[in-house]
Amino acid sequence: MRGGTDRKGFEMSCEHLICAHCAGPVVEGRCPVCRAARAEVHHHGPVVSPQLLVAVALLLLLGLLIAAHVLP
Repeated sequence: MRGGTDRKGFEMSCEHLICAHCAGPVVEGRCPVCRAARAEVHHHGPVVSPQLLVAVALLLLLGLLIAAHVLP
C-alpha cells in the first residue's frame, strides 16, 4: 500500500482502520504508529520514478552538449 491506494488502484481511507499498536482508530492519530499510517494513506504527492529522473537528466545533458557543439 503506497500512496493511499490498494492493490486494485482504489483510493483508501483510514476511517475504519484500527491501529495494531494502540488499538485506537487510525484516523484519530493517538500514537506515532497511527500518525505514520495516516500520513502514508493520505500521501498524495507526485510520484517520480528514478528511471524518469535519469531519462530527464540524460536528455538535459544531451541538449547541453548539442547546444555547446552548435554555438561557438
